[in-house]
Amino acid sequence: MNNSLGIVVVAAGRGTRMGTAESKQFLLLQDKPVFIYTLEAFAALPEVSQIVLVTGVDDVQRCREWIDKHQVAKITDVIAGGSERQHSVYRGLECLRTEWVMVHDGVRPFVGQDEIRRCLDTAQKFGACVLAVPVKDTIKQVNEEGVITATPDRRSLWSIQTPQTFRLSDLLRAYEAAEREGFLGTDDSMLVERLGIPVRVVEGKYTNIKITTPEDLELAELWTSTKGEDTR
Repeated sequence: MNNSLGIVVVAAGRGTRMGTAESKQFLLLQDKPVFIYTLEAFAALPEVSQIVLVTGVDDVQRCREWIDKHQVAKITDVIAGGSERQHSVYRGLECLRTEWVMVHDGVRPFVGQDEIRRCLDTAQKFGACVLAVPVKDTIKQVNEEGVITATPDRRSLWSIQTPQTFRLSDLLRAYEAAEREGFLGTDDSMLVERLGIPVRVVEGKYTNIKITTPEDLELAELWTSTKGEDTR
């Protein structure tokens, strides 16, 4: 392997909070599907040599057609995901032939090139990193009865975003261990942490939103219409 960077973009979720018949990653922003903006953000970087899109089994063909229509470069594979996000990412990782990998949500179209590069630099220096932002609000831990049991120090809390960046060999090892042990994590970093590999945090931007609710979509439409791709 060389020192190249591969990207796994996950756009296989259905999601119910958006309240639309269409999956959120395929909703249009200025006549372009959300996930296309995401792919373009990575394809524009010379450091990226390979991009794998993981989507639903029924969406593979139309994703390929959209990619061709918008002439997105560096897409080497468009594949069907699994029943869980973790399974989908694993399938994407198996397609890569790079030394480094970033895993990114297909519905985070406003990730900036500066954030992507800082993630890569940090991972290459320390081994693994995730993009994140400091939590703004006071967080409360609440029990099953709805009673507050603790108030963690906000200064130690970060809201995790993507991309998350690792050596491909480390992330594959983490996924293989999780598969053997029947462990289902909430993000890629969680699996790597289980191997004892330290994961650094890279401070990102609050504009790197995950489009999940109708309110998120309204904000994304506003940014796209007023700034175009300058939000990156």
